[in-house]
Amino acid sequence: MKKFNITVPVIMKTEDELNEQERRLLAEAKEATFRSYSPYSHFSVGAAVMLEDGTIVPGSNQENCAYPSGLCAERTALFFANSRYPDQAVTILCCVARDTSGNFTLRPIPPCGGCRQVMVETEERFGRPMQVMLYGTDGIYFIPSARDLMPVNFDSSYLE
Repeated sequence: MKKFNITVPVIMKTEDELNEQERRLLAEAKEATFRSYSPYSHFSVGAAVMLEDGTIVPGSNQENCAYPSGLCAERTALFFANSRYPDQAVTILCCVARDTSGNFTLRPIPPCGGCRQVMVETEERFGRPMQVMLYGTDGIYFIPSARDLMPVNFDSSYLE
């Protein structure tokens, strides 16, 4: 038997420590929470991705009364970016949420497993890591790559 640990490198910043590019991305992700369609959970999630040319593409969660038919904010932003700008790699993804009382969450909001898988696929598609920025009012997590959030992942190498 062999035992090993997998660690996730995380840098935590405050809003005051963000550079201009990170501030723009965060503002777009926050704004996207107000375009969320979440009449069932009342949990509004916004995401924004920055492409290598500096373009920012936002997305928000879109619920449906047939629950599996909805889509998370991260995938909404990534799928739109990949369809609208197919030759532009995503360099950073920012995720923000407002809780059921309408306030931004204290803790950074992590992506679900399905979104993590799509994030890993996006990295594979462009052959480069995508930094992940997770916002909470108590601090903002920066993770170097989506693979760091899903280190044991399914990728195209399993299909060969």
